[in-house]
Amino acid sequence: MTTNPLRLAVAQPVCVSYDVAANALAHADAIRSARARVVVFPELSLTGYELTAAAVPVDDPRLAPIVSACAETGSVALVGAPVPGDGGESHIAMLAVDRAGAVVAYRKVWLSSAEAERFTPGREPAVLDVDGWRLGLAICKDTGVPQHAADTAAVGMDVYVAGTVKSADEAGVQDERARRTATQYGVWVAVASFAGSTGGGYAPAAGRSSIWTPEGVAVARAGTRPGVVATATLSATGAAVVGEPGDGPAPQPRGN
Repeated sequence: MTTNPLRLAVAQPVCVSYDVAANALAHADAIRSARARVVVFPELSLTGYELTAAAVPVDDPRLAPIVSACAETGSVALVGAPVPGDGGESHIAMLAVDRAGAVVAYRKVWLSSAEAERFTPGREPAVLDVDGWRLGLAICKDTGVPQHAADTAAVGMDVYVAGTVKSADEAGVQDERARRTATQYGVWVAVASFAGSTGGGYAPAAGRSSIWTPEGVAVARAGTRPGVVATATLSATGAAVVGEPGDGPAPQPRGN
C-alpha cells in the first residue's frame, strides 16, 4: 500500500431501467460531483438490476460520458454492467473506466439462482491497483460468501470494494457484511448500493452506500435517496479520515 491517501466515493445514481445512455449521464454527473480518485457504483448500475438487459461491450459508445467525466476529474469509475464473454456467454461485471476507456475489471463469482439462469460466473478474485492501493473487487452476493473475501484477501487487498443491490429491509445485512470484512481482514470497505427503484423488484432499494474503516466504523454514508454520493479520504494508517456523507437533492432521471 502507498502512504498517500486515497479519496474514494460511493454513488447511488438515479437509474432508468435498461437505458444505458441515460444511466451513463447520471454516472458522469456523480463522478463530477464526487471529485474522487475512485468512484464506486452499484451492481448493474448501467442497466438497473434487469437480468434480461443486453450485454454492454467495453467499447460501447454510450460509455463516452463516463470516460469524459473521468478525464476531467482524473477519476477511476467502477461501474456495474452485464458484459459479453469470450465464448458467447454473459457475465455480471464491474468495469473500470478512466480517461483511456473501459475494461472489464471483475466478473461476479457467486451468482444467485436467478442470475445463474442467464449469466456465467467469474472464475477468480480480482484486485485493481490504483495509486498503490489494492482494491479487492466484489459484487453483491460475493459479499455474503466468506470464501470470496478470503480468496480476495489472499491475493492482497487494502480496500474491499463492492457494488450491490439490496431491498430496503436488507440494509442491516449489508452493514453487517461490511463490518465483518473490515474487522476480519483489517481493510477499508466501500459499498455502493442502489437507492430508489432499480428494476428486478427492488423498489425501494436499500441505498445507504457506505465507507468503513479497518476497525469497522462507518465514516461516510449516503441516505436512502437516489442521486447521492458519499466520500471519504482513506489513509494508509486507518486514521486521519475525512468522511463526507451526503443526502442532497436527487436529480431527475434522464432519457426515455
